[in-house]
Amino acid sequence: MTDPTTTPAVPAATPSTPERVGVLGGGRMGAGIAHAFLLAGSRVTVVERDDEAADAARTRVLDSVAASVARGTTDEAADAIAARLAVATDAAEFGGADLVVEAVPEDLGLKVDALTRVEAVLGADAALASNTSSISIDVLAERLERPARFLGLHFFNPVPASTLVEVVRGTATDGALVEQARGWVEAIAKAPIVVHDAPGFASSRLGVALGLEAIRMLEEGVASAEDIDTAMVLGYKHPVGPLRLTDLVGLDVRLGIAEYLAGELGERFEPPALLRRMVAEGKLGRKTGEGFHVWDAQ
Repeated sequence: MTDPTTTPAVPAATPSTPERVGVLGGGRMGAGIAHAFLLAGSRVTVVERDDEAADAARTRVLDSVAASVARGTTDEAADAIAARLAVATDAAEFGGADLVVEAVPEDLGLKVDALTRVEAVLGADAALASNTSSISIDVLAERLERPARFLGLHFFNPVPASTLVEVVRGTATDGALVEQARGWVEAIAKAPIVVHDAPGFASSRLGVALGLEAIRMLEEGVASAEDIDTAMVLGYKHPVGPLRLTDLVGLDVRLGIAEYLAGELGERFEPPALLRRMVAEGKLGRKTGEGFHVWDAQ
């Protein structure tokens, strides 16, 4: 019989996984990133802007952990995994972290502010990463004191079910850090690809181009949203069509990325009027219950 006074042993983190990981931002993406490192054995601290947001972040992470346990993705008990999670409202809690991943909304000013605040509390050898899907790593690094310890780790939504992670190497990023990051990604059971810093990297640039053209086709009456998506699923073996994927990402998120890419790469990324109108109407996709398709509200 187990002695109830004995504290259960905590499994050691996978050797190539950071022992202590911080995640700034506990929304859908941040919670997913926290979930991935928790399942790999890391101790994870999520920092949010206030107590209400922190409580919501904790719930998201623990719900995701419970779902993984129920699916048999991990042999650990949910309580044991939850014991490695901390949630806070002060970035100073990242002080002992080996890696911190910034996962705040896709806004340049917001990300610069977040990254500089986090860097100020990190040790000199700690790694700092941004989950940005399109903003230049070099532009973000310009405001940092240690750009060699900074890179992009672009996870995909939903993180628990998505395999790919883009490891984005900035001009100043230490090559050894890039290789270390590849190991981290593999240790959390995901597949890394390494890309050099460029607007939209590899995935967002291609994905947004396809998504915007699908929106233009819908706008022009070429076919219905369902049929456009079916064409890509059945004709090109995509797991999900470009309009349904836009709903999953969020129309507001896709609009922000498209506006950034249009400024960097030209008018071929100019957002269609239909996308702008739907965002203005609050039809943001799955998270609001309606986008190019109708969803159960999340």
